[in-house]
Amino acid sequence: MMIQVSQLAKIYSTGAHPVVALKDVNLEVKTGEFVSVMGPSGSGKSTLMNLLGCLDTPTSGSYKLDGIEISTLDDTGMARVRNIKIGFVFQNFNLLSRTTAQRNVELPMLYAGIDARERVRRATTALERVGLADRINYRPNQLSGGQVQRVAIARALVNEPAVLLADEPTGNLDTRSGEEIMAIFQDLNRGGATIVLVTHEWDIALHTSRIIHFRDGSLVDDEKVENPRKAVEQLTKLGPGNQNNTHASEISALVVPSGEVPFVQTVSEFDARRGDAQ
Repeated sequence: MMIQVSQLAKIYSTGAHPVVALKDVNLEVKTGEFVSVMGPSGSGKSTLMNLLGCLDTPTSGSYKLDGIEISTLDDTGMARVRNIKIGFVFQNFNLLSRTTAQRNVELPMLYAGIDARERVRRATTALERVGLADRINYRPNQLSGGQVQRVAIARALVNEPAVLLADEPTGNLDTRSGEEIMAIFQDLNRGGATIVLVTHEWDIALHTSRIIHFRDGSLVDDEKVENPRKAVEQLTKLGPGNQNNTHASEISALVVPSGEVPFVQTVSEFDARRGDAQ
């Protein structure tokens, strides 16, 4: 079992009245599953993803990732799990704006202490895997929205994580680009990748094999998708697309300014790695 969650709860003690974000959630995700998480704003799905991604700690309950009990780890332990076990894909891409696709993909390997030659090899392989072999030296503002998200997926793959966590990965993309991203996820899943994806879009959720519904902090439904929608077939129906369907100025607004690290393990690591990232 890749993910095992038992009686997981999260309560935020802000102000006079505590806010219950998650209520005793029980959830299992098998190795190799492709699961989507749906629910309205405030339903608890984002809190769940933060806990699954080791970005926050639960108030109570148990969370095991690939056999590791996460709920008892300190900040250093959680940082190590994040860097080794988890690949993140975000709605807003979180790429460095003045850095090439290859350098953006190399960034997580800096945290892992991987030498330069191996970083280049892995980054090149990951970009080839998402169909960007001819774009490795392009900056985000020279790429379409779908291509930028492909770079983000390649970045998530380079440390060979146990699970991919994708938070609204198609939210800023047009229909065709969204299908292209889902085609990549489905291909990765066929290769054995475990993927948990948050989405507001029912059409996107239908590409996965299982849909989990949250409401008011509780898991209210867990349904199997008998015949997941095939992204490749949807792309065929849509016909040829425009590779530059998202304008560079739109992309620039969604990437991280040069010199800022899009996600970090600890404040000390941010300070230590900032110069390398630039």
